[in-house]
Amino acid sequence: MDYDEQLDRAIEATPEIEGTSDRFDVPDPDVRQEGNATVYENFQDTVDRLGRDDEHVMKYLQDDLGTSGHIDESGRARLTGEFSERRIDEAIGEYTEEFVLCDECGLPDTRFEREQGVLVLRCEACGARSATSS
Repeated sequence: MDYDEQLDRAIEATPEIEGTSDRFDVPDPDVRQEGNATVYENFQDTVDRLGRDDEHVMKYLQDDLGTSGHIDESGRARLTGEFSERRIDEAIGEYTEEFVLCDECGLPDTRFEREQGVLVLRCEACGARSATSS
């Protein structure tokens, strides 16, 4: 059996790695306006599902939305200004793409590591590593 035949056989025997949303769904944001603030009611549920630190997600939201805010004692995010559910959903989607899903296999089985002072996203499913922007 020559090299090309062996390679074809190996490719046929290798299962496909597919990132599907079947086992990873981020909850839709539940937001309401309260005066001049937007309250993200299910922020804690979202953070838990993403498997990330709430302060990291909050900082990203503040930077992306260009606002200030804080996490209240109930785990809700309170953002200064009026933001639609759609806009917050877009920001959470961007966060998920950058800091949760693996660039190589698309799976959410990732965690942060520090390598030589750089924050790296390491995939526990395929072993890939990628540098993050913050």
